[in-house]
Amino acid sequence: YPEFYSFPPFFTIQPVEATKEKQLSLWNELIIQYYTIQKLNKILIVHECPLWYNKKIQRKLSTESIDIIMENLIKSGRGEWIDTESKTTCRILWRKPEELATDIYEWAISSGNISGGICTIYELHSGEDVHGMSFQGIDEDLLRRALTILEDDGKCTIFKGETSSEDGIKFY
Repeated sequence: YPEFYSFPPFFTIQPVEATKEKQLSLWNELIIQYYTIQKLNKILIVHECPLWYNKKIQRKLSTESIDIIMENLIKSGRGEWIDTESKTTCRILWRKPEELATDIYEWAISSGNISGGICTIYELHSGEDVHGMSFQGIDEDLLRRALTILEDDGKCTIFKGETSSEDGIKFY
């Protein structure tokens, strides 16, 4: 964990606007880094998140602080509620769909997949050629949203396979 995580006031959202903005920015950064490193990309059970309690300093975020942090994460485009009514489960966006689309297209160019063969959703998600890429292991729904952006831009075509993981993508 970064050094600021052990600073006790970090666990109380501050009322001074400038301090609050910096604090929320640090929480966003911490959440994204933690979930990226842990490869936990699909959901975050908001009130069971291990980040909310620092055992070392015996500090825990209040429900109100968690709500403020999560709303800020959503507002920043780095998360989205899966259950919009109860707001207990949030999809963490390691990268925004537009950023992923750019990453995928750059990978397609550098790997020689432009005007080449067809690759599958599975290969983009879990294939050997994508090891270490920002989209490796990403939530399939988010991966498909990024591919739809590329398809809308005329940079690829998505073909239906027998199963969703066999859907093919041809890059242009």
